[in-house]
Amino acid sequence: MRELIVEADGGSRGNPGPAGYGAVVIDAATGQTLAERAEYIGVATNNVAEYRGLLAGLRAAHELDPAAKVHVRMDSKLVIEQMSGRWKIKHPDLKPLAFEAARIFPPGQVTYEWIPREQNKHADRLANEAMDAGRRGEQWSALDSTAELEAADAKAAAGPGDGGTGAGAGSATAPGHAPTTAGTTQAAAPSAGWAPADMGAPTTFVLLRHGETPLTPQKRFSGSGGTDPALSAAGREQAERVGAALARRGTVQAVVASPLARTRETAEIVAGRLGLEVAVDEGLRETDFGAWEGLTFGEVRERYPDDLTAWLADPEARPTGGGESFAATADRVAATRDRLIAAYAGRTVLLVTHVTPIKTLVRLALGAPPESLFRMELSAASLSAIAYYADGNASLRLFNDTSHLRG
Repeated sequence: MRELIVEADGGSRGNPGPAGYGAVVIDAATGQTLAERAEYIGVATNNVAEYRGLLAGLRAAHELDPAAKVHVRMDSKLVIEQMSGRWKIKHPDLKPLAFEAARIFPPGQVTYEWIPREQNKHADRLANEAMDAGRRGEQWSALDSTAELEAADAKAAAGPGDGGTGAGAGSATAPGHAPTTAGTTQAAAPSAGWAPADMGAPTTFVLLRHGETPLTPQKRFSGSGGTDPALSAAGREQAERVGAALARRGTVQAVVASPLARTRETAEIVAGRLGLEVAVDEGLRETDFGAWEGLTFGEVRERYPDDLTAWLADPEARPTGGGESFAATADRVAATRDRLIAAYAGRTVLLVTHVTPIKTLVRLALGAPPESLFRMELSAASLSAIAYYADGNASLRLFNDTSHLRG
């Protein structure tokens, strides 16, 4: 049976933002490039673009030989794990793409392998060529592509043992594309420069951490899996001050809150001052800290030292007792962000949520690494703000402002 290798990638300059995909089909026996596919697909997320690249690659392989054994190699952990059946597909935009991909070849004829980003540069280059063409108002053309030549040159320069199969190693990644791996879902680096003046009003998220609860002054872990504490008297006073400050500004047009008691109570107090209703979104909930709920950092370090060390070092690590990893939180928050941007396009929305979701939104907007979560200070009832533009760029406008709580 003939064996084909499909290497695919996709990118979004903004996540969501202008997006494209690339795919290459390689003869497994000779390393020869048999087909290249690339396309600019308009505004989409990284994950959607990666799935579109997978679809294009599988279709090209099917056109070459529907009876071939196909081995898919991608640097998207999400796509590989979901298509392998090890991870559930929860996002509604991805389910139909995965279903369509699974139908191109009969079951068992396609295998999947995750590879490091540097081994997927041919497909990556094609994706970036497609996005560059889209920026010019054009579509990608194979006649203008240099991806295969650059891949071959880079492979030759690297020499043996440097990784990659056939044409799978190649050119350096062009700016603006950051592949998604599990737990490090992040916006790609935006194009340089300020957003054009005629881009229209951005979608602005004003991010409010809830007011104090009895656990807040004691600095205890308080996530989705604990006692779900309500606001303290101090927390309710903080919420009143936030509401008064936002009412004076008069810019908030909608209020969306996490489903937990402390965020819903904060949101209701603020929304009452603004004359708005509160919508609840499950995606804004705090991380579940498992067995650490209600404990101080010192208590966790004393009782679960190894688990804590792993958690601090690896975003995939989960708190003791089946809590939620920062990786899982990042995927959830990114999906929620995309959904809310689409639902409230061009509007200013107050999101009443928690420490980890707010820090994660900031991290994704800046393209910062996961460890940056430990380098941000976020006070109770503080305000932050991020603007999301139509071209996919994000701008952090405010962080941890507590001026409204003074005096």
